[in-house]
Amino acid sequence: MKQVKNRNSASKLLILGTVFLFTFFNTVIAQEPAQDQPVEALETNTEEASSGGDVAQGEKLFKSLCAACHKRYKKAVGPALFGVADKYDRQWIYKWVKNSAELIASGDQQAIAIWEEYNKVSMNAFPQLSNADIDNILAYVMEPKAEPAAANTTVGVSGQTGGGVSSDVILGILAVVFLMLVVVLFLVNKTLRSFAEANNIELPKSEERTPLWKAFVQNQFLVLVSAIILLLASGYFVYGYFMQVGVDQGYAPVQPIHYSHRIHAGENQIECKYCHSSARVSKHSGIPSLNVCMNCHKSISEVAETTATEEYSKEFYDGEIQKLYKATGWDPASQSYTGDTQPVKWVRIHNLPDFAYFNHSQHVSVAGVACQTCHGPVEEMEIMYQNAPLTMGWCINCHRETNVNVTDNGYYEKIHKELSKKYGVDKFTAADMGGLECGKCHY
Repeated sequence: MKQVKNRNSASKLLILGTVFLFTFFNTVIAQEPAQDQPVEALETNTEEASSGGDVAQGEKLFKSLCAACHKRYKKAVGPALFGVADKYDRQWIYKWVKNSAELIASGDQQAIAIWEEYNKVSMNAFPQLSNADIDNILAYVMEPKAEPAAANTTVGVSGQTGGGVSSDVILGILAVVFLMLVVVLFLVNKTLRSFAEANNIELPKSEERTPLWKAFVQNQFLVLVSAIILLLASGYFVYGYFMQVGVDQGYAPVQPIHYSHRIHAGENQIECKYCHSSARVSKHSGIPSLNVCMNCHKSISEVAETTATEEYSKEFYDGEIQKLYKATGWDPASQSYTGDTQPVKWVRIHNLPDFAYFNHSQHVSVAGVACQTCHGPVEEMEIMYQNAPLTMGWCINCHRETNVNVTDNGYYEKIHKELSKKYGVDKFTAADMGGLECGKCHY
């Protein structure tokens, strides 16, 4: 009867502890603290404020036709467009957008003043735009610049700014769980002893027991098996350690100018070979010249809010663009180069040993291998890192397993027919063409 009562006590304690922990986690950790809501959002109907223009349609037209030369709030190749509807007559704007050269030739003083201010460069004509289209663009560019949202200062459960649970709370929970386990083990031990006494089972006294280490030493079989396992494990880990020497998989150095492949190759879908153009014709993929960057960044001096991440704010990206301007000597205010340039000391990421030969053009242009095959999902990488181990075994496995793309490939047309006859197959790998010969990759 006694042991049953003890077991019931242990069960009750376990149930109560489980209920307590579940309730605590559900109310404290799983539930996020409520965020402070703004007192009142200032909502303005920008469409009504801009002569009935459609802001969404205006944004599309602006980005497709105007963004190359204009910004809303900053001067670029052309003037900033915010406030233009208040500065000029609407009918005059229609004429200017549809054919600025004609307006200048007519002797219009406003048109001539703008033309002379911007080095007598005429704006592109857009006769295909209707007055309604221009109204939509004006509705978009006349939107006031959004102020950055105030930082959330909500005090969470931990008493820290921004909400969340501190490490002290988590450590406290773990301490409570550990204490409960100790209590449960004590009760279980006590219950088992009570059960043994009730069934007249004699338990050995502590001084009569053989120490665990002595029992292990006296058992020669266990000693032999343990020694063999220890030697095998040591050999395995030593071999694994030395096999990783010179393997830099996961290497992600900090670059002097932060470049996000996620934004460029991912969000903006820029083709890899637009920047790394030498990969088509050269052994090396090459580091893009800063002139390639400036093809776009003459007009793009800041990024959209949507490109920001938890790690990097919009201001961070904008600051990196300013580093690019400093390196190239570009003055965004005057839209001209100052001639004061600085070299950018990029840090190389993928680096093969000197005795290994690899030709980018052979893989990219001839074999048609996608960049992601070796470099991983670069379109998702905020910070570029070495995705593959680039070891000899990794390359050999690729040569053994990857079928050569011979469709519409004049380079392999002749050799394809010969190998098809030799092996009796329609598909073959680089290994079938001698891709495993030492001299293919080693000098």
